[in-house]
Amino acid sequence: MTVEIRVPVLGESVTEATVGTWFKKAGDAVEKDEPLLELETDKVTLEVNATEAGRLEDIVVNEGEDVEVGALLGHITAGAAGATSAPAAPKEEAPKAAAPAPAAKAEPAPAAAPAAAPAAPATSGPVEVLPAAQKLIDENNLDVSKLRGTGKDGRITKGDVLEALDNGGVSPAAPAAAPSAASAAAPAAPVPTGPRPEAAREERVKMTRLRKSIAARLKDAQNTAAMLTTYNEVDLTNMLALRAEYKDAFEKKHGARLGFMSFFTKACIAALQELPAVNAEIEGDHIVYKNYYHIGVAVGTPNGLVVPVLRDADALSFAGVEKGIADLGRKARDGKLSMEDMQGGTFTISNGGVYGSLMSSPILNAPQSAVLGMHKIQERPMVVDGEIKIRPMMYLALSYDHRIIDGKEAVTFLVRVKEALEDPQRLLLEV
Repeated sequence: MTVEIRVPVLGESVTEATVGTWFKKAGDAVEKDEPLLELETDKVTLEVNATEAGRLEDIVVNEGEDVEVGALLGHITAGAAGATSAPAAPKEEAPKAAAPAPAAKAEPAPAAAPAAAPAAPATSGPVEVLPAAQKLIDENNLDVSKLRGTGKDGRITKGDVLEALDNGGVSPAAPAAAPSAASAAAPAAPVPTGPRPEAAREERVKMTRLRKSIAARLKDAQNTAAMLTTYNEVDLTNMLALRAEYKDAFEKKHGARLGFMSFFTKACIAALQELPAVNAEIEGDHIVYKNYYHIGVAVGTPNGLVVPVLRDADALSFAGVEKGIADLGRKARDGKLSMEDMQGGTFTISNGGVYGSLMSSPILNAPQSAVLGMHKIQERPMVVDGEIKIRPMMYLALSYDHRIIDGKEAVTFLVRVKEALEDPQRLLLEV
């Protein structure tokens, strides 16, 4: 029986995707629910799994091509034997088959690169590596023993590999050394005549659909909204003391760390309830006031900034907020966010402080009308009751659409957030 592989429903308002990576080639054996390929949409990257076990008969759409919802991607012959005979075999055999290729490609080179390839299967034997992750591991000569799996049952995901790459996780193989040698030799060589000698040292990479979408949305927000930013600073002495006092008991009881985001989320919700225009948006010639609080939390991933949404955050406890944000962060890093996770936000919090930012002006996450920027906590001398004291201070920035939010409302919003954070017991007592 032949089974069609088609583009699944991608979510509200998303009708098109780009084929990112095929994890299998025509003729390969596939297991039921095994990932076959990766699709990139404007908002998320998702995997298409096999609905039946058998053989991947053909691939209709190649990597890099655009497809619409429902489009045919390929066929599976259910029950047929494929090029690989057992589920466990590909993990062992694929790297062995790939090993001769680097040797044939660079015969004069030292044997370091081919030697690195067989090392991966021996280490990765007991740890399951998802197909997308294995492809990146092979391409970048990573040492699997240095990777930590955060997927189910310790599986190594694509997000884990991308995180390792960002943190210098590439093993010292010959391919990594080659660019250094070329770079070192370049200055000594005469500058070639002709167009742009620098071109040989450049890398041209096609923008992903997600990156193009981010660029378009941010520019559209600048072009459409009357965007303005107001700033304030907050003394976090009391919040940090409260957190330090209860963080161990909190984690023991709830199984979640007591971070900063629950305090900031609760403080923002209290301010949004007082100033509904900050939680509203413009639709045509109407202002739509949202009597619910879906808080977007900006998360940086190797593929770009995404903003998953913590729904009905006003109904969540501090523990519920922390668990919800941690779960969204894991899904973002692993590329597992769904369309539902990304839609419907009414207000966004962006924490540039985790990267060391002291102050910035965040851009609106359209169609929302405001976004709060958190920044680095820095000890500074402050005048307190007529005395100079060292205090842990943070700059806050609220970017807002001046078409719908007046300056008084924006400033008042930040003042309310500041008051709540400087006296965090108010959040607990809801006063």
